[in-house]
Amino acid sequence: MNAFTHLDQTGQARMVDVGGKPVQARSATATGRIVCQPATIELLRQQALPKGDVLAVARIAAIQAAKRTHEWIPLCHSLPLDQVTVDFEILPGAIQITATARTSAKTGVEMEALTAVCAAALTLYDMMKAADKSMGIGEIRVAEKTKS
Repeated sequence: MNAFTHLDQTGQARMVDVGGKPVQARSATATGRIVCQPATIELLRQQALPKGDVLAVARIAAIQAAKRTHEWIPLCHSLPLDQVTVDFEILPGAIQITATARTSAKTGVEMEALTAVCAAALTLYDMMKAADKSMGIGEIRVAEKTKS
């Protein structure tokens, strides 16, 4: 048996065959954060950032990215997403991002949740970079994964 799921017996990249797996309800939650200056957080709280409502735009970007994960990640299956939620927690020096993706499919949905978090973070960075040149993105991880 091949030890690598995305390589065939000759070492060539391949998409994993999930045809024999049952369709199951699946969910994954990913988190990440963008670290910024407290002054940037204050501008965000006051809705005074030059590019407007950055959280609303980041949420839409995250949902759109989750829907297109198979176009971002080679060999990733396209999934019919039932729901993607994106939440932000504004902290004193950071914005915590949490995305949950749900599907009924033959394979997991964690890549969609991770992609949503990444897209949200990148969008926040892009929309706040004029106000803060020292931002950083990190701590992106799968927090929970379920199937039933």
